[in-house]
Amino acid sequence: MEKGSTAPHRPMDGTAGPPRPARAVRGLLGALTTRGRSFMAAGGTAIVCAFVVGERDLLRAGVLILALPVLSALVVSRTRYRLSCTRRADPSRLPVGHEAQVSVVLQNISRLPTGILLVEDQVPYTLGDRARFVVDRIEPGGAREMVYRIRADVRGRYQVGPLLVRLADPFGLVELTRSFTTANRLTVTPPIVPLPHGRLTGSWTGGGESRARTLSTAGEDDVAPRDYRHGDDLRRVHWRSTARRGELMVRREEQQWQSRGTLFLDTRRLAHWGDGPGASFEQAVSVAASIGVQLGREGLGLRYVTDEGEVLAPSSAFEGALLDSLAVARTSPGRSLRTGLSVLRTAASDGDGLVIGVFGRLTADDVQDVARCRQGTATCVAVLVGDEAHAATKAAAVLRAAGWRVLTIASAASLASAWAGADQASENSGLRAARDRARTPHGVAPKPPDTNRPSTNGTGTDGSRTDGSRRDEAGRGGSP
Repeated sequence: MEKGSTAPHRPMDGTAGPPRPARAVRGLLGALTTRGRSFMAAGGTAIVCAFVVGERDLLRAGVLILALPVLSALVVSRTRYRLSCTRRADPSRLPVGHEAQVSVVLQNISRLPTGILLVEDQVPYTLGDRARFVVDRIEPGGAREMVYRIRADVRGRYQVGPLLVRLADPFGLVELTRSFTTANRLTVTPPIVPLPHGRLTGSWTGGGESRARTLSTAGEDDVAPRDYRHGDDLRRVHWRSTARRGELMVRREEQQWQSRGTLFLDTRRLAHWGDGPGASFEQAVSVAASIGVQLGREGLGLRYVTDEGEVLAPSSAFEGALLDSLAVARTSPGRSLRTGLSVLRTAASDGDGLVIGVFGRLTADDVQDVARCRQGTATCVAVLVGDEAHAATKAAAVLRAAGWRVLTIASAASLASAWAGADQASENSGLRAARDRARTPHGVAPKPPDTNRPSTNGTGTDGSRTDGSRRDEAGRGGSP
């Protein structure tokens, strides 16, 4: 929001004293338009010619033509206007590719009506064309509203304003410029990819040591179960009800908790390549923003970490702070991930239930460093963005072997499908394990599969003989 007032010789404040004569003359000459300078030149030429040829009428015409721009400049410069300006950008934070509407209200708070005003709101060229308007006349106490739209295709933080007001005479001979002093800030955030809600944003965020594990003061058996729903944490499965009903049942917990998590972004210049919106770094920033916004809206208390260390701590205004930080994120000159990974390692050991890392190109040493970051019971997810297929495959294999869950994507546009695919794979795996556990009586190991293929030593693969008898080594004290 911007407010101000105007007077002739200082920007919009009305408190300036009379300028020095030399400076005033230079200011008046500088305020002449091309038409005004042409009049001055024509008047001077006519006066010189009048003296040469001795024509008094030509001399009078020359003096009139010469005096007209000077008089116009004096009149415009002595005009006492006091203006106030209010600017509003809606919204003040928007993603790349979206538009914002800017409304500028110019009010005349003096007792005199204004003349013709040429108004220009200074806008960076990346946000669109110049915002120029012509205001004919503003009565005392009146106001005029000017509306224009801006659009940004490059993330960043931009300055809109200050407002310039050009005072012109009716003949177009003189134009004086006055300026307000303040401006608005417009933040253009990375593109946000909508992500589906499911196990990745549901039960994963409920894991870890930070979760409040109290169910009810009456005990687990007194908690009312309900049917299983897609996205429920399998840790909440109520096994007695599941065995009795023959289908998965989960506890209907009343207590609320907020799990903690960490979002990591690899900003090293050597890990990314390309220029413009399609560069791997821009894709990684968009991925980090999409995941951070989704997890924040799911109630996860996140911290934001880069290869240079912790940037944002968990807070109630994390989403806005994350978008503001990513809007101005730049690549770093660092060559190692160890500074940021040490924060990840500490966060995982301190009880953060979910750790998500967004990486670019990883060297063999980087992969080993990342693999060693997994600590305790934390769920660790690595998103490999834009890396070559063979390099990403090798890195993914090493990370999976270390307990990481890995998503490999070429760009941020494919994040939603990869997120949903990983969600479904994790869900199916968990459901199969839960159903197997539900079908198995307590204290009895599941029966291994039988086979009809006889072995060379007269026993089947399950340890039984082909004639139907069973060798029980445990009952004989383990003797062969």
